[in-house]
Amino acid sequence: VIFLTRTDQQLPSTMKIPAAFLALCASASAFSTQRSGVAKTTALSSVFDDYVGAVDYRGKKFEFDPLNLSESYSPFVGWFRESELRHGRTAMLAVMGFITTDFFRIPGDMYSFDAIPKTVDAHDSLLKTGPMYQLLLWIGLFDIVITAPAVQAMGNGDREPGDFGWVWFGPEGKEAMDKKRESELLNGRLAMIACGGIATQSIVNGHGFPYV
Repeated sequence: VIFLTRTDQQLPSTMKIPAAFLALCASASAFSTQRSGVAKTTALSSVFDDYVGAVDYRGKKFEFDPLNLSESYSPFVGWFRESELRHGRTAMLAVMGFITTDFFRIPGDMYSFDAIPKTVDAHDSLLKTGPMYQLLLWIGLFDIVITAPAVQAMGNGDREPGDFGWVWFGPEGKEAMDKKRESELLNGRLAMIACGGIATQSIVNGHGFPYV
């Protein structure tokens, strides 16, 4: 840029074109770098501003996105949150199911402690007798009838991720509801880790609750 704007010194004609080219490249490079940084910051801040849950178990700010998925796959951020909520809710039920069935069983010989001594063996045992296929059928039906339209509505902007309208016991007011949603996310994240830990410990040491 200096080469092009100074008038007290004249460049030889053979140097004017290379100098202009270098100045243009430098300007374009600087502009491109600045735009990239701004876009990245804006993408991350918008995700953590638009969705609850950017907190840790102490209630402090925790913006966790080490792979920059919110930036690289920004159109799928809603689906990421939908998946996180669904896996978290399933994991919370799974943890309760793991613990409860170490002490209680529903009626039926196929579910008894004689047929299934350890909860971790239930999957393989019930595959042989049939109930696992029924569970797959009902979950598949739920996904076709409810999940698919819900995800489509989310993509159209008519629904928030994870919202099925089941808020009969939800608190009044946006701030209180957001706090409850944060609690659901934190409990779901913990349950996903706990479910994996319970299954691993059950297989490794062969013990039920408390899995040590």
